Amino acid sequence: MNQRTTLLLGLSLMAIGGLASFRLTKNDQHAAANAGLKIPDGFSAAVIADNLGSARHMVVTPNNDIYVHLEGLKNGKGIVVLHDNGDKADVKTSFGNFSGTGIRINNGYLYASSDKAVYRFKLNASQEVIDPEHPEIVVSGLVSKRAHKPKAIAFDNDGNLYVNIGAYSNICSEFDPQKTGCPILDSAGGIWRFKTDKINQKQRDGVRFATGLRNVVGLDWNQQDNQLFVMQHGRDALHDLFPKYYTTQQSALLPAECMYALKEGDNAGWPYMYYDDVKHKKIKGPEYGGDGETEADAKYTEPVAAYPGHLAPDGLLFYTGNQFPEKYKNGAFIAFHGSWNRAPEPQAGYFVVFQPFKDGKPDGKWEVFADGFAGTAEETSPGKAEHRPCGLAQGPDGSLYVSDDVKGTIYKITYKK
Repeated sequence: MNQRTTLLLGLSLMAIGGLASFRLTKNDQHAAANAGLKIPDGFSAAVIADNLGSARHMVVTPNNDIYVHLEGLKNGKGIVVLHDNGDKADVKTSFGNFSGTGIRINNGYLYASSDKAVYRFKLNASQEVIDPEHPEIVVSGLVSKRAHKPKAIAFDNDGNLYVNIGAYSNICSEFDPQKTGCPILDSAGGIWRFKTDKINQKQRDGVRFATGLRNVVGLDWNQQDNQLFVMQHGRDALHDLFPKYYTTQQSALLPAECMYALKEGDNAGWPYMYYDDVKHKKIKGPEYGGDGETEADAKYTEPVAAYPGHLAPDGLLFYTGNQFPEKYKNGAFIAFHGSWNRAPEPQAGYFVVFQPFKDGKPDGKWEVFADGFAGTAEETSPGKAEHRPCGLAQGPDGSLYVSDDVKGTIYKITYKK
């Protein structure tokens, strides 16, 4: 085992396995009392809903209604409406004949996305949908091919809608055999911006706001920094495709899952580079002449934070509530859905991370905030995790909600001094 592999393994163990430094509770009885989750002292967790279907992203209203978007239809409906009664959330209704991931409330409308379109429903003063059977089509015809189809959405403060359009490829090799430039970046692999004062838009009516992003499922608008932040899913198969440059252990840990703060015109560099969170450098992709050591062109956008590879960040939320201790204010929670391709290393993720922020930028080391969703060590293997965190939402009282898209469980995490 070479020195670099040993270093990678050691850092992985510290980041994934050694959770003591993240101040998680050590008492198994405490975890059992908190829906099986390990959370910091002073916090409580409860399952308030279960068996909803493949619960993806969600949003909570000031009246404690929870709109949950499902990846697959349940009883012919794609959006479930719950009402949180404090220690339990009852199903009020369901509607929408499309499944999907993204869901947000903005300027009197509930917005929800399928894999090909974004719809909106007019809300009343209580933020209840007025006409659930007849949504308006905000934008349709979004690219949706092969892989990375979910359309996550966010809004800025100027009437703009941001939509992820994932690259339908791992690393674009099949579309760029001559290495002249990835052609699918013209319509995928980035974030597109649309206006919210227009309906029936097509993808061509939008603006490619940022590019070079393989796939983004977690994104949120940072009010402190007035900027869009996203979590990218990094590429796969470094060893499988280039065994002469990467060991299986290196491939299990690289590349990093990255957080980007985006401005219009930014290019995060996919598929031409990846970020190595051990070297803290942008590395040229081996498909484009890299060897695991050569640095990438400096023009590509630098991530503002990085996390171990293949953990699948599916939810991002900036916490603006007042219930949690002051350290959490304006920081970011990230839901890591969990890995499938970290062999020979153990599969990992399946937890919610907290990233401290200061003045609108990441500040300090990330820490595991809630763990134990997957169940036993055996259940963390691909396809066996009991629960996988996906969506995050903040309640009007500052509670944190976490969705699970395996069994359709909704967790509510609260803090009491």
